[in-house]
Amino acid sequence: MSDPTPANSTPRQQASSSPPAPPAPKPPQPDSPPPAKPSSSSHQQASEARRRLLTETPVPQLILKLAVPTILSMLVTALYNAADTFFVGRISTEATAAVGLCFSAMAVIQAFGFFCGQGSGNFLSRMLGAGRQKEAEEMAATGLALAFILGILTAALVNIFSEPLAYFLGASDSTVGDATTYLGIIAIGAPFMMAQFVLNNQLRYQGSAMYAMVGLMCGAVLNIGLDPLLIFVFDMGVAGAATATVCGQIISFVVLMIGSSRGANIRLKPANVRLNGFYLGNIVNGGMPALFRQGLAAVATVLLNRACRVYGDAAIAGMSVTTRVMMFVSSAMIGFGQGYQPVCAFNYGAGKKDRVREGYFFCVKWGTVFLIAMAAFCLIFAPQIIGFFRDDPAVIEVGKTALRWQAVALPGLASIVITNMMLQAIGKGVKASITSSSRSGLFFIPLILILPELFGLFGVEITQAAADALSIAVAIPFAASELRKMKE
Repeated sequence: MSDPTPANSTPRQQASSSPPAPPAPKPPQPDSPPPAKPSSSSHQQASEARRRLLTETPVPQLILKLAVPTILSMLVTALYNAADTFFVGRISTEATAAVGLCFSAMAVIQAFGFFCGQGSGNFLSRMLGAGRQKEAEEMAATGLALAFILGILTAALVNIFSEPLAYFLGASDSTVGDATTYLGIIAIGAPFMMAQFVLNNQLRYQGSAMYAMVGLMCGAVLNIGLDPLLIFVFDMGVAGAATATVCGQIISFVVLMIGSSRGANIRLKPANVRLNGFYLGNIVNGGMPALFRQGLAAVATVLLNRACRVYGDAAIAGMSVTTRVMMFVSSAMIGFGQGYQPVCAFNYGAGKKDRVREGYFFCVKWGTVFLIAMAAFCLIFAPQIIGFFRDDPAVIEVGKTALRWQAVALPGLASIVITNMMLQAIGKGVKASITSSSRSGLFFIPLILILPELFGLFGVEITQAAADALSIAVAIPFAASELRKMKE
């Protein structure tokens, strides 16, 4: 799908059903600045400074500047899940399993948040790079509004069908009570959870990674502080863990909204919401890869839990802890890639494709080095890592084997993640969707249905490693073809 507006109409005209109005001025073209509009001098200066930052700063220096706060942001996101897993692990193996089952539902909520955030974010970044401020402002407001609508629908559906959903996710009779409780509370926060992911992505794509980091960190600190208080002091159990998470998400949303009103960032106004085909189509084009990646990860987690259910709650808990640990490691890699995305999208929109290529190779190189170090750490200390979350021999036995196998394939994740980030940022929606869906969809889903039938529990433990290895074969050819085009 092409991003620029058709030559004979603007996005607002396409969606309008009002009576005929005087002819509108010709819309600005991507290679020319938009007509001047009233704006404060300080905001204009900040916008010009942002353009110089993203198009003139040396690429390695710029990526590192943007990546540090985005890495911290992603680690903070992982902490939401890790904190609940750690504190609930102090209750029982059954509680750990129940909360682990619910993470697939949370992954769906996150998937729609990233769908709206990435879809609106990479479009508005390209528009800013092309000098088209009005389209960027309308997309920002539309992405946030869509997230709230989807969040409200999700909250209603989950609370209506919470118990059947818990069984579908893999709950047993011993875990369904805790799982239902956790799901019902988490769903209440769905609109704010989706909205804060949108704001976080939009701020990053504008080069304001620091504001994005601060917003998420405020929520994480509150979440981690409330967890022990609500779980143990007020004796709320898993309900306390869920309440702490929702409170953290709401605080993150509030702080991110404040960040969006500062500096050169786009001001979010209800009057700019345009739920029409042009903007929704571009959200789909740019956000579908994130939806595939996160959504298929949720489906994969459901299938993983259902495969583990045959082997008892300890198997579910062990694989759940392993997933949380690997999520923490991969979050750092994803954060590094997200530091590259605004550089990629803005410079691609500005026609500086040599900077897009340079950033890609820089990120793949150093991302692989980092993941090799993390893989070695996980291989050596796998039992201790799993035991930190749940000191149960049966849980540790399952978790350490799965963690070591996933560590073997971990270094290849850099190529997969950075390729997906690049394809998504430059608007190659189909290729980006295929790349993002390969790890948790094209390969993981069939493998989780086949390998356990062949190898039992060991088949469950090695599925993710096998899917990662196969995903590299998809990512590299896609990256090579687009990088070759940029060079030409």
